[in-house]
Amino acid sequence: MIRGLNLFLFLMVGVALIGVYGLKYSSESIAGDKAALKREIAQQKSELTILEADWAYLTQPAHIEPIIIRHAEVLGLEPVSARQFGSIEDIPMRPEIVDDAALTELLLALDAGYDPIGDKLEELLAQ
Repeated sequence: MIRGLNLFLFLMVGVALIGVYGLKYSSESIAGDKAALKREIAQQKSELTILEADWAYLTQPAHIEPIIIRHAEVLGLEPVSARQFGSIEDIPMRPEIVDDAALTELLLALDAGYDPIGDKLEELLAQ
């Protein structure tokens, strides 16, 4: 009986030993994968820094202006004049009295599941 128990315990220790070694090697593999990912992230961050520096150089007005001058005819660019913008008089004045009936109608339509503004936007986008 004791011999059988000892044999069973010896086999269980062997199985546990194999399990611990398997766990150790799998955790080492995961640690290696983590280190590889950290190296890849660091490399991508350095590449991003280089790309950001290139972008900062390429978007400087001193760099863009000669290109625009060289291709002005093809691009059809002209200087912006003040007349291209609207004036203060073009802005409609705010109504003195709020139209409560229209707002109430809109809220009732939304509660009923009908969205007149959304339908109007979809209609405009379809054109």
